[in-house]
Amino acid sequence: MKNEKRLVMALIVLIVMFLTLLGASGDFENATPPQTTEEESVPLDEDLIVVGFSQLGSESVWRATHTESIQNALSKEHGFFLQYSNARQKQENQIKAIRGFISQRVDYIVFAPFMEEGWETVLMEAKNAGIPVILVDRKIAGSEDLYTTFIGSDMEAEGRKAGEWLEAEESRNPLNGDESLNIVMLTGPVGSTSQIGRSKGFLEVARKHPNWKILAQESGDFTVVKGKETMEKLLRQHEDIDVVVSQNDEMTFGAMEAISEAGLTTGIYGKMKIISFDGVKDALELVDNGKINCDVECNPLQGELLAEVIQRLEVGKTVEKEYFVDELVFTKENVRDYLNDRVY
Repeated sequence: MKNEKRLVMALIVLIVMFLTLLGASGDFENATPPQTTEEESVPLDEDLIVVGFSQLGSESVWRATHTESIQNALSKEHGFFLQYSNARQKQENQIKAIRGFISQRVDYIVFAPFMEEGWETVLMEAKNAGIPVILVDRKIAGSEDLYTTFIGSDMEAEGRKAGEWLEAEESRNPLNGDESLNIVMLTGPVGSTSQIGRSKGFLEVARKHPNWKILAQESGDFTVVKGKETMEKLLRQHEDIDVVVSQNDEMTFGAMEAISEAGLTTGIYGKMKIISFDGVKDALELVDNGKINCDVECNPLQGELLAEVIQRLEVGKTVEKEYFVDELVFTKENVRDYLNDRVY
């Protein structure tokens, strides 16, 4: 069966590549044989497990590390053949890639959904084709019957950890006594699992404290540039910000640049407390020097667990509906224990 699938995949890929080349050249006479890369070529070894992987983009160091972790784990050396597609932060690109994987009759489809909504039709197509779907990093809305399992972070728990850190910090070192604690939130793309989960978890804790005032929740799209732009806007709108909750490190870097340019300070000895998410090395260094108060880890090293789950499915074993990776909370008190070993 796998041998037949490899033959079909080979024919489809070669035909598509040739027609694409023909369209670019304009005629058959000038067409040259298509050049394939390792990711585009079709495996001849029928024992390789073929996986189609759609990554939502490459917007950050964290995302690049997540991609690399999966690519390393699903290598030929480990018994896999990986078809990789970068959606560049566009849901339509992911849907197109998934349909391509279905037409190629891959063994498994793995993807990190850009948004939670809008996957029902294409995932039903995968289900009807008998191809298991595995979600990584982010989840989808709708029926759980559309995917086999999820591997990633508990985003809601991350949000709660951030709120609980601020709760404990305020009990030790209150900024304003019993007066209002003014908070702004820089969120990820609205509708993404990370934005939904981290916001829900943090706000769950915030509701317990009547003096915590959420001044604004604005998306910074998980990028340095948009993080800075959004923070500049918030600084113009609000003169009395006490806490910045930034839902990833890239936005935090941009926000801190905006705050510095406004003549304000952050961190342990600064005017504003900074809570960030992800835990990339550059951010942990800022935790170590006191410029970021707290960074809640989002672990991108999910490849090995993904490979293990696929191997279980290959031999007919039952898998859990979701797998969460281990994650920590970093502050100045503990960050040096992990900083030197950070690889991303």
